[in-house]
Amino acid sequence: MGRFSNFFYQVSSGWVTLIGLVTFLLFTIFVLPGQSTSSQAEIDSADSPDMSFYYSAETLYEMAEVYGDSGRAAYIRARFTFDLIWPLVYTFFLTTSLSWILNRSGVFENLWRQLNLLPFFGMIFDYLENISTSLVMYRFPEYTIIIDSLAGVFTLLKWMLIGASFLLLVFGAFSAIWSWSRSAREK
Repeated sequence: MGRFSNFFYQVSSGWVTLIGLVTFLLFTIFVLPGQSTSSQAEIDSADSPDMSFYYSAETLYEMAEVYGDSGRAAYIRARFTFDLIWPLVYTFFLTTSLSWILNRSGVFENLWRQLNLLPFFGMIFDYLENISTSLVMYRFPEYTIIIDSLAGVFTLLKWMLIGASFLLLVFGAFSAIWSWSRSAREK
């Protein structure tokens, strides 16, 4: 893990971080709204496992029933097209931004420096969520025991890790600004 973390510290120059930010913003502004509109039109429901913080297996089956055959097919299609790319976009942005900011904050040393990998683990749980919910949707009305219960846990862990990544980014930015202003005053 240390090598993987250090790799991102090495490659996260200002330009790479800026590319991550611009890609994230462009995707958020131009792609997400269209995907959301398309998804709501095809699925005909505002409820989605992806946008829930946590849900039970029972709730997942209720969503699958409301979606209907065409809605479930659209949901699965979106998980293996759009939702293959989106986690890569936000993970690239968050990992490079965290690496760049934390490298300048001077707060985190040794083991704590590996916190730049939080978004990567969020991405893994996002993909596990996509696979498990898609499997439940595909097999519906059959039950997919264990996986149906794990889906909500994967979603919860995804949101916790992504949320922690954004909080760490804000904390790191304040720490970097504080370090910079302190060193500027000492000169």
